Amino acid sequence: MSISLSSLILLPIWIDMAHIHQGGPDEKEKTTALKDLLSRIDLDELMKKDEPPLDFPDTLEGFEYAFNEKGQLRHIKTGEPFVFNYREDLHRWNQKRYEALGEIITKYVYELLEKDCNLKKITIPVDATENEPKSFIFMSEDALTNPQKLMVLIHGSGVVRAGQWARRLIINEDLDSGTQIPFIKRAVHENGSPEEHAVYVWDHFIAQSAAENVFFVAHSYGGLAFVELMIQREADVKSKVTAVALTDSVHNVWHQEAGKTIREWMRENCCNWVSSSEPLDTSVESMLPDCPRVSAGQEILNEILTKM
Repeated sequence: MSISLSSLILLPIWIDMAHIHQGGPDEKEKTTALKDLLSRIDLDELMKKDEPPLDFPDTLEGFEYAFNEKGQLRHIKTGEPFVFNYREDLHRWNQKRYEALGEIITKYVYELLEKDCNLKKITIPVDATENEPKSFIFMSEDALTNPQKLMVLIHGSGVVRAGQWARRLIINEDLDSGTQIPFIKRAVHENGSPEEHAVYVWDHFIAQSAAENVFFVAHSYGGLAFVELMIQREADVKSKVTAVALTDSVHNVWHQEAGKTIREWMRENCCNWVSSSEPLDTSVESMLPDCPRVSAGQEILNEILTKM
């Protein structure tokens, strides 16, 4: 049985009239029949009548959209922002198109979490059986072992997923506004320790340099970072570093578990100038079996650089 929109508009009027003339059994029967008719009308089906098929692309390229260098979603050909009302007077179809694009963006954000933020996708429950419903979280490599800080990001309910604050902001504004990625990158950046920084700089710059004789000057915690570098890259450091000048270094070869060969190398190639009332270069007693300790005197840096 087909029902036109014009007859649908008249139905409430018939119902109102039935309520007004509730005198006899005929009117009650009409009211019951109309209520039954209304219960069988599928409004969604009526809206689908002139709708194109809900067949949408499964990639951003298919939608002819891409994120630019600013993280903004733009049309590949026109450079324009996303247009919700792609087809006039087809709100339901436009909404379905928007939702399909949103699912693609969710997958895109997942890829960014793994590739750009170096997060690992962890399935939960961790002991789930093959047929058991599962979910997942993302976490950094050192999330369970870092003793200093742990940041937890929790998104809201609805259509947003891990890594997102609001899908609307991702589509209409940019990735920085709508995703958790800026928070994650900031946490990763600030979480890098001086020791990790020293190893990174060694691997990517110092080790690649043409210099055959490298000299280090490290102050305070920098001395600890250098010892950690030696522990991580002992052979490389020994082959390239000629001498190390430490100033008030806080390193500790016992706590850092520096091996015997490292301690022996430090005795021959390192010197730690420490705060002391003794004249410059006067030997100062040390409790550690590594590099010699001498008084820094007054003009510590100038003297050290002159000797280098």
